[in-house]
Amino acid sequence: MHDSDFLTERERRVLEAVIETYIDTAEPVGSQTVARRSSLGISSASIRTTMSELEAKQYLFHPHTSAGRIPTDRAYRTYVDVLMRREPAASNDRAHLEVELTAVANATDDLLKRAAQVLGILTQELGVAVGPALEELILERMDLVPVSTERLLLVLHLRSGSVRTIYVRLPNALGIAMVEEVQRVLNQRFEGLSLREIRATAGERLRDAGTSSEVSDLFDIILAEGEGIFRDTDTGDGILLGSAAPLVDQPEFATAEKMRTLLALTDKRDLLQDALMQRRQQGVTISIGDEHGDPGLLGFTMVTSTYRRGDATGVIGVLGPTRMPYSKIIGLVEHTSRLVEGLLH
Repeated sequence: MHDSDFLTERERRVLEAVIETYIDTAEPVGSQTVARRSSLGISSASIRTTMSELEAKQYLFHPHTSAGRIPTDRAYRTYVDVLMRREPAASNDRAHLEVELTAVANATDDLLKRAAQVLGILTQELGVAVGPALEELILERMDLVPVSTERLLLVLHLRSGSVRTIYVRLPNALGIAMVEEVQRVLNQRFEGLSLREIRATAGERLRDAGTSSEVSDLFDIILAEGEGIFRDTDTGDGILLGSAAPLVDQPEFATAEKMRTLLALTDKRDLLQDALMQRRQQGVTISIGDEHGDPGLLGFTMVTSTYRRGDATGVIGVLGPTRMPYSKIIGLVEHTSRLVEGLLH
């Protein structure tokens, strides 16, 4: 059951009108403004009564300095889930995105950075992105290539078509036969697993694998290096931000104190990265205000959509004040994620 199930039809219509008016004007909304701007077919007095009922149900609140009302996080959630009519991305925005992103399609980092920048400009929010998580990729096979008597090259062939390489230092020279044996055992026990699964279970899977002290020593080295070998070090390990400049003109950041709040948030890359990483399996996600569970994100909404590159998933979207044109932004974020996914294949 959704919160909106407890609202009357009139309350829903008035709530929708108040939210859309506030999104457009950034000013606390009074009943006369709703009556003038909306075709609800009810009097200003009836709208005023309904708005009082919505305030009692915690969908609207009164700022101290105004007679008008402002939507709460609960109101925006109801709007997004029930009241809003989604809009597809406008054709001129789609064309602009395609031109901008096609120009950098050959480099994942550049593509994501440009996508975050352009999405931020088109939505007037802060564009955010994380790259595909290498940890999710499946190992097809692993090759061990002796480079010298003291170094081995581990080559990880991943199901997406990616190849990852890393050097391992050896304390002693190993014969070709031993290297081949280690390679066979590694493929036997790790093939078909994700890098995350390998990193979590490598010790258990290799516990009885050594057939000689030299082979056991090499397995121990691989286990010791496991964090480096199987850790996510692709672009998924860092967040990419567009420019905060589009947000500067928004009324929510009109004072110096509020601007400092915004700039402090853009410095909290770990916080934003964690928020995006949690969305990697969730498709389109909209988190509003206190739903983030972090005081640093109160007053902000994050709209994101996942995209895939082979077996790996990344996230792209925008962050901005809870007063945002949700319908337009959701459509743009969805379209951008599909465009990025198509260019990465």
